[in-house]
Amino acid sequence: MNLPSILYVEDEPKVAASIKQGLEENGYQVDHAPDGAVGNFLAGSKKYDIILLDVNLPHVSGYEVCRSVRAKDPSVPIIMLTAMQTIENKITGFDVGADDYIIKPFDFRELLARIKVFLKRSASEGEAQQDVILRVADLEMNTDAKTVHRRGMPISLTAKEFALLEFLLKRNGRVVSRSEISEFVWDVNFDTGTNVVDVYINFLRKKVDKNFEPKLIHTKPGMGYLLKEL
Repeated sequence: MNLPSILYVEDEPKVAASIKQGLEENGYQVDHAPDGAVGNFLAGSKKYDIILLDVNLPHVSGYEVCRSVRAKDPSVPIIMLTAMQTIENKITGFDVGADDYIIKPFDFRELLARIKVFLKRSASEGEAQQDVILRVADLEMNTDAKTVHRRGMPISLTAKEFALLEFLLKRNGRVVSRSEISEFVWDVNFDTGTNVVDVYINFLRKKVDKNFEPKLIHTKPGMGYLLKEL
């Protein structure tokens, strides 16, 4: 049986050795890259099941590695592991295509749990992969091809913007709360003081609604958001 393969990009030797050993003891095959340039090369030369990525890396930053990987492979799960914990850092990570963001120092058991969630999701998506078209008014999403059009015009979205729009489309006009969105789109419960969801709703509005009528993304004060032709 083939072991799940992980690319681990980390420039701190002691941290890298400890995490790599722990992952291998838990049944994963791990390739370690000591900097962003090597990480970029390995990600482009081999298909991995998941990528663990530090942000502050020599030669090429984790953000740039993530952006490069995501441009070539829209489906591989990418988890950023970093001490950079401001909301701006998180938004930047999600914007370049990260699927999750774990703040150092972290409990190794949490990392294992996150990895298992993403590997299980990838397996499920692979089994059920098919062209699925979601539509509201003149907005159309192909969840397999990862394309979005409105009035026949292509709309370019980041990975997280796409996931958020897909979540809203699948709710068929139902109001969803910020906590629901953060849990299902980011697999986390953001602290109540953060505004990541609101920021991404605004990103979507600028791309999906700004130059079109009717407006499709609506706010229900105190309740959440919905996507519907009103």
